[in-house]
Amino acid sequence: MMVTGSLGATWISFACCLCFVITYSSRNVCCSLAANTGKEYTEQDRQYWIENAKAKVTEKVKYVNKRGVAKNIIMFLGDGMSLTTLTASRIYKGQMEKRSGENEYLSFEKFPFVGMSKTYCVDKQVADSACTATAYLTGVKANYETIGVSASVKLNDCPGSVAPGNRTQSIADWSMAAGKAVGLVTTTRVTHASPAGAYAHTAHRNWESDADLAKAANLTDVTQCEDIAKQLITRSPGIDIKVILGGGRHKFFLNDTDKKGSRRDMDLVEFWKKDKAERFGNDKSAYVENREQLLNVDPSKTDYLLGLFESKHMKYHLKANATIQPTLAEMTRKAIEILKKEENGFFLFVEGGLIDSAHHETVARLALDETVEFSKAVQQAVDMTSEDDTLIVVTSDHSHTMTMAGYPVRGNDILSLSGSRGIDELPYTTLSYANGPAKTNDPANTNDPQPNVNCARQDLSKVDTSQLSFAYPHMVTMKDYETHGGDDVMVFARGPWAHLFSGNYEQNLIPLTMGFAAGIGPAARVVGGSAAFTSAGLGTAAVSSPLAVLTGALLTTLVVRCVCS
Repeated sequence: MMVTGSLGATWISFACCLCFVITYSSRNVCCSLAANTGKEYTEQDRQYWIENAKAKVTEKVKYVNKRGVAKNIIMFLGDGMSLTTLTASRIYKGQMEKRSGENEYLSFEKFPFVGMSKTYCVDKQVADSACTATAYLTGVKANYETIGVSASVKLNDCPGSVAPGNRTQSIADWSMAAGKAVGLVTTTRVTHASPAGAYAHTAHRNWESDADLAKAANLTDVTQCEDIAKQLITRSPGIDIKVILGGGRHKFFLNDTDKKGSRRDMDLVEFWKKDKAERFGNDKSAYVENREQLLNVDPSKTDYLLGLFESKHMKYHLKANATIQPTLAEMTRKAIEILKKEENGFFLFVEGGLIDSAHHETVARLALDETVEFSKAVQQAVDMTSEDDTLIVVTSDHSHTMTMAGYPVRGNDILSLSGSRGIDELPYTTLSYANGPAKTNDPANTNDPQPNVNCARQDLSKVDTSQLSFAYPHMVTMKDYETHGGDDVMVFARGPWAHLFSGNYEQNLIPLTMGFAAGIGPAARVVGGSAAFTSAGLGTAAVSSPLAVLTGALLTTLVVRCVCS
């Protein structure tokens, strides 16, 4: 009897031969058409847009959905990366490279499948990064500012957060149960809300150290809880995460050391070093604090890596010392180099967390630059992995209130004035915010949140909008920071089962779909899933059934002929 793999290979070979014959017969038609239309069109020509669209149709029709097992999963999270942020960032990217920018692509915008997710919390219309992290990493929607617990746990409910029935399991748990390696990389504190969703259970996102937890003693019985940093280093699954890179040293060291920590109970970095040495040997782990140390880590000899590069969040890319602080792409590369050694594959979470921080300050230039850096990290992962066995999902946790408005001319500096004026005859910037912090761009009024007693708009023609920390205009002044936005966010996917990320859906669908593709987690055994391909003897590079391959190949050939003609 012919084995499944051989039968599939036979059908695929037959399909390829048949397609070659059909394509060859139409080759002269296509080539002659190309010769007849050899003119180089510009955007002013009608045919420029037609040919552009035809090429995209051909590309899409040729694409074959991948249905094999995802050995590896990489999730990229652009914190606060709204749709407007994507548009403005791609323009910024192009303009930094001396082009107009509007028709540029961020690396992940080239992925074959795109969807949208709904970001609300169970108790809030507009979400924060804690309830969303619980949704996209554990598959359960939760309450505002809580992490790794169901909506049965209210904010500050410490006893409720330790009840086993209220705790969620993350895709890090599912991955480890399947023998996969796990890593997390972020530009924020590694104990911040987004990465904490992979390993922590807490009734308040701010309980990052024991000192933070102690401040809530008048709100709940904190003796029953552990802070987020301690959970990461001493509890499962955190204790077994192989790569941890980001900021936040302050939450790990004692407050009586030169490390200027905040802890009162124990030095968590020393605990981590001792634990790894006792369990795996002295030469299998490394702790680093700067770029040089990170780049010098030998991935072939290192199984566990902890890197804490700043006391708090890492510095913005445009403000960092490039010789001291690694980029997000460099951290991503090192993480993949270490994790890819795992025979059973890996799950890696990578966050561009400072997009959100810059938006909260309404400093759009920094937000866009952080998004471009995020895009570089995604490209790094694409370059190091195969679409056949690695599912890469790129999304955001929530949006922000930044808008892009006016009618600026093509190629206008995205970070400058729009070229139009309001009814008050004052110019306005293309980018602005619905609300923002009480700060001013007028050096003479640095301590005055309202430089004009009548709340009139500032004359931006007299302000240097190219300043690195220029705060963009907002309508409503907030006490502290600009808020999040409640709009849906984009999801981009490539690799095995990436087509399942198309459409509009709840945010908590994301981790279950990633798990489905890898054959792990609650959705692993859904009928027709990747687990079925594993049991049938098909590997990670498996595609659709032989009949589907043949049908798809024939349809592709026919459509390509139609497009050519």
